[in-house]
Amino acid sequence: MSFKPYPKYKESGVEWLGRVPEHWEVGTGRRLFAQKRDPALAKDEQLSATQKYGVLPQQSFMEMEDQKVALALTGTSNFKHVEKNDFVISLRSFQGGIERSLYSGCVSPAYTVLRPTQTMDGGFWGRLLKSSGYVEALQTMTDGIRDGKTISYQQFGRIGLPLPPLAEQAGICTFLDHETAKIDALIAEQQRLIELLQEKRQAVISHAVTKGLNPDAPMKDSGIEWLGEMPEHWDVTRFKRIAAVGNGSTPSRERPDYWEGGDYPWLNSAVVNNSPVDPPGQFVTPVALAECHLPRVQPPAVLVGLTGQGRTRGMASLLLYEATVSQHLGVLVPRAGMKAAFLKRVLDMAYPYLRRDSEEAGSTKGAITCEALANFALASPPADEQREISEYLDDQSRLFDALAGEALEGIALLQERRSALISAAVTGQIDVRDFASGGSEAA
Repeated sequence: MSFKPYPKYKESGVEWLGRVPEHWEVGTGRRLFAQKRDPALAKDEQLSATQKYGVLPQQSFMEMEDQKVALALTGTSNFKHVEKNDFVISLRSFQGGIERSLYSGCVSPAYTVLRPTQTMDGGFWGRLLKSSGYVEALQTMTDGIRDGKTISYQQFGRIGLPLPPLAEQAGICTFLDHETAKIDALIAEQQRLIELLQEKRQAVISHAVTKGLNPDAPMKDSGIEWLGEMPEHWDVTRFKRIAAVGNGSTPSRERPDYWEGGDYPWLNSAVVNNSPVDPPGQFVTPVALAECHLPRVQPPAVLVGLTGQGRTRGMASLLLYEATVSQHLGVLVPRAGMKAAFLKRVLDMAYPYLRRDSEEAGSTKGAITCEALANFALASPPADEQREISEYLDDQSRLFDALAGEALEGIALLQERRSALISAAVTGQIDVRDFASGGSEAA
């Protein structure tokens, strides 16, 4: 689908804008927005300025992200009052633009509050101040800005901005609401496909490591509720019987002789996010190995995240090189007759159960203990079936990865399309007035 341009254009005199429709005005941030320093009102709710959700109540942000954010324990008397449809320059604005607030409340004194100096369509400006071209201009103006520093009102105020007539702002906003909703629906379909692929992958893994690959194999009751029936010739065992289970430690960072010049790989819990484990990024010295009781883990082994509120806790990864580990990683080194690749697949299947059990463990809530890992029950097939199952699941995983990769590429293209459409509409590169008036939406 292509959209027609405006009949006539003029040079804006603003580098990032280029030409704009002939009847549009061009102003600066300083002309169109005033900086406000109104103190917070007693009734004001504390707001968070986020790149993902805009400006919203901090309590809502915590619920949406399932995390805790430090509230102002000493009160908000030094905070700044925000009105609905104000804009906020936050510490992250140099990354993704300036956020519109749909709420009244107050924000941190570190933020800059902007209020329109004339009647504006908030939806139009909410998109313009986060459009890709404007963000690039903002980054150019604020070269050198990094985390911990904010964009000043003076820097914001020098950037040129397009100013369509108010009715046209509203029309552009209506057009973008309609078109981005269609794109968002397509993105949601692709995201749901990825979720379904993940569910199917998990089901394939679970079936293979509990039922095997032979649909005609005689079955027996495992005696374990979540395992159910398993092949008659398989055994029920626990990790401690088929693998050495343990963890490591973190040498003191205050001891340079533990780290400086080290050449022995030391791994933290982040490594389980990829399998096999990526090349090491940190190294310890022989002194650390000797004095900190660090295990020398021999490959092939399986590492398991023991802590963390994200996905890391319970995730597993194959380790294919010799290394040592932190206390936040469980280590399973298979004994004779057991294949590390098969144990990794068992742990993929066990992920939700390990997570659930660790969250119900009282004082150890939020952590998997080595004891719990060692005592986890599993179905154990003969070594030749372990190898067959591992190879089969490797093939299936490659298939699922390819399909998920295609869906991710589709999402990326749709997001690029969405961003380009917004930028084109808010800068006047396409004429959407026919759409707003009920005419043809594309030419």
